[in-house]
Amino acid sequence: MLIGVPKEIKNNEYRVGLRPASVQELVFRGHQVIIENNAGAAVDFPNEMYVHAGASIATTAEQVYREADMVAKVKEPQPAECEMLRENQVLFAYLHLAADPLQAELLIKSGATCIAYETVTDNQGRLPLLAPMSEVAGRMSVQEGAHHLGNAYGGRGLLLGGVPGVAPANVLILGGGVVGENAASIAIGIGADVTIVDRSIDRLRDLERQFSGRARCVYATTAAIEEYALLADLIIGAVLIPGGATPKLISRDIIKGMKKGSVVVDVAIDQGGCFETSRPTTHQQPTFVVDDVVHYCVANIPGGVARTATMALTNVNLPFAVQLADDPIGSMLRNDNLRRGLNIYKGLVTYPAVAAALGYDYTDPLDVLAK
Repeated sequence: MLIGVPKEIKNNEYRVGLRPASVQELVFRGHQVIIENNAGAAVDFPNEMYVHAGASIATTAEQVYREADMVAKVKEPQPAECEMLRENQVLFAYLHLAADPLQAELLIKSGATCIAYETVTDNQGRLPLLAPMSEVAGRMSVQEGAHHLGNAYGGRGLLLGGVPGVAPANVLILGGGVVGENAASIAIGIGADVTIVDRSIDRLRDLERQFSGRARCVYATTAAIEEYALLADLIIGAVLIPGGATPKLISRDIIKGMKKGSVVVDVAIDQGGCFETSRPTTHQQPTFVVDDVVHYCVANIPGGVARTATMALTNVNLPFAVQLADDPIGSMLRNDNLRRGLNIYKGLVTYPAVAAALGYDYTDPLDVLAK
């Protein structure tokens, strides 16, 4: 199979879908790889490294999409990229379709086989291709939140961990999954007063043990969320419904009641966000203010540390990329975990949460892959 890696074109996105070591592995297994010119240059993977690994260099994205049997990306294809996809071509990338009806429409129209990193599972039901980016985003969310609490950025002028004689900032984390756990780890390490809310008692028990009581672990009722949100200086939105739209846990009325200069960081913005006032932003213009509350809603947070994020992603996407390159349809038929990544197949929506969120009919992938 010929695998193509285009240069990412989303605003301030510098990650790359395969690193040279990944290319070398695919070439060793008998596949060909074509990389768009300078696709990895921003993360210190120059063309020469890819050529040494066995790849060829394409002068344009159009060449990559025209020649490749499978396109390995990082972020969801932008409209111009969707137009270049074709029937029977495999797309392997983060898609987050539930919050992006235009992308879904274009991918359906393309006829391509679209596999979303964020819905591939492992044997324990976890999300192995989402986890490393969630780890990065969770850690960065506190870093960015602490930064924007500074006066120069519209914040309250608080040091997250305080100093002797001055209380630390109050941090509320919505969701105790991978993002929330990593956010809590950093916030606790800095010395903040941390509250985590989640709807799983078992998960709250795990976090209570992990952090040895250094974080307040609270069951996520509507009343509890409102109570702690109004006390918070920084809220991290870390909620995930795999493949589906994120519920709006913080209403506009709650935002209005928060302290002036408080900061909210919506890590869930890719899936629609968990603050009613959220809208996607970029690393170039990361924040906006609603009712005196600073909103940080960057839709590709890990892209801000692109080399770390690329290394973390390509550590986990390579085994799946190899399976798809060897036999895309057979691999999905044999492997339930990989098949759960299939969101769109030949114009049909094959992931239930995406179909529900966007109003499409759902088609069981087993009904169409074997045909």
